[in-house]
Amino acid sequence: MTGATAIAEQLRAALAAESVEVIDESAQHAGHAGAGAGGHYAVTVVSRQFTGKGPVERHRMVYAALGDAMRARIHALSIRAYSLEEL
Repeated sequence: MTGATAIAEQLRAALAAESVEVIDESAQHAGHAGAGAGGHYAVTVVSRQFTGKGPVERHRMVYAALGDAMRARIHALSIRAYSLEEL
């Protein structure tokens, strides 16, 4: 299982996400000082759980959903988090 696949599965399960897209951007950061410490990813998540929540709270929910992965295999994470009503 790739890092992107594992991230997508964690987000789907923890946030009951309607849609999850994970893009591994690690190759774009080759040579970056922290690149060896984990991957660089961009995620787009759509979940009913984001309804009524602001951007900071949504990001915290994504970080919590990823748990230990944020400390182990993810070095950088770009997050786009939407409720269904925003699509």
